[in-house]
Amino acid sequence: MKKLLLVVSMLFLFAAANVVSAAEKPKTVLHVITVQWKNGTTADQINSALRAAENMQYKGLLRVWTRPIKMQLPEGYKNIIVMEFADEAALKAYADSPAQKKFYETYLPLREESRTHDITN
Repeated sequence: MKKLLLVVSMLFLFAAANVVSAAEKPKTVLHVITVQWKNGTTADQINSALRAAENMQYKGLLRVWTRPIKMQLPEGYKNIIVMEFADEAALKAYADSPAQKKFYETYLPLREESRTHDITN
């Protein structure tokens, strides 16, 4: 009987933990960049800039997405880069960081214009 009670209690705690976890909103921040490249920028150059974003080494950067499935962008905008940061503090610390500066070495010479959107819960 004690074993049954222990098993039932464990199942209840597991279920309760899952309900609490599902109700919590993530604290990560999505940094969405829509990009318009300079005229004459080649596909290889664009891929180089996207790889620079994907390969960025920054402690607070969790994930990077560069392959859009569907885009509804203003004319001239060709790509979207999404960076997921651990939290707002990580995003703020990213500004002017060595990681951002290294990314910008490849990205900025090719970028005509970009728009950014930062999103969290």
